[in-house]
Amino acid sequence: MQLERIGEAMLLRMRAGKANAMGPAWLQQMESLLDQAVAARARAVVITGYEGFFSAGLDLPTLDALDEQAMGSFISGFSRTMLRIFELPLPVIAAVNGHAIAGGCVLAMQADVRIGAASDFRIGTNEVQLGIGLPAVVLETMRAQLPPPSLLPVAQEGRLFSPEEALSVGLLHELVPADRLEQRAVARAMELGALPGTAYASVKRGLRAPVAQRVRELQAQDASQWAETWSSDEGRERRRRAIERLTRKK
Repeated sequence: MQLERIGEAMLLRMRAGKANAMGPAWLQQMESLLDQAVAARARAVVITGYEGFFSAGLDLPTLDALDEQAMGSFISGFSRTMLRIFELPLPVIAAVNGHAIAGGCVLAMQADVRIGAASDFRIGTNEVQLGIGLPAVVLETMRAQLPPPSLLPVAQEGRLFSPEEALSVGLLHELVPADRLEQRAVARAMELGALPGTAYASVKRGLRAPVAQRVRELQAQDASQWAETWSSDEGRERRRRAIERLTRKK
């Protein structure tokens, strides 16, 4: 992963192994880059991926080796990192350049604005189709940002959407040609970053603090319940099949 300064904005480009899959090392890198962006006094942050992937979600082959306790610890760390992005006191733009599946969609949902490339990719939280529950950091931030009718197909059914469909259900706010995505995302970041920073942060905190508080209240119980679905027989079997598909694609 790397940071690039563009004017008053920071472009955070995820380039962390195959498809930007999320494991413990990914969380550490993301936290480090967020620290650097804040230390550099960026007025806004743009998060994007590389090639055809924003992020394909959790690193299933790596995480599959963890026991239930270790997996509960990982999902607690995942929730903390997502919540940090959700509460970052400056504008955050997700430039969704490609597939944003499961955890990748969750990451995009933490941003203030989500701009997608008008190209052939899928976005959504398909955990339920893998026999896995959704932690509070996912459900509460979705509940706060999606229209109620979208919660059934997005969260409960675990559908994956084309960019055009994602726009209609609220997963994306805007679509632009793929070759203009970063330019548009940076321009939007600079528009928001030009607003008075203290006032922007204050309003953002007021809007998002109740959501973050609810996530924190549920976090310990939530991690345990999520780990149970991860370790269930159905969860293990569906995950095994998903890992086999990933292995065949390599």
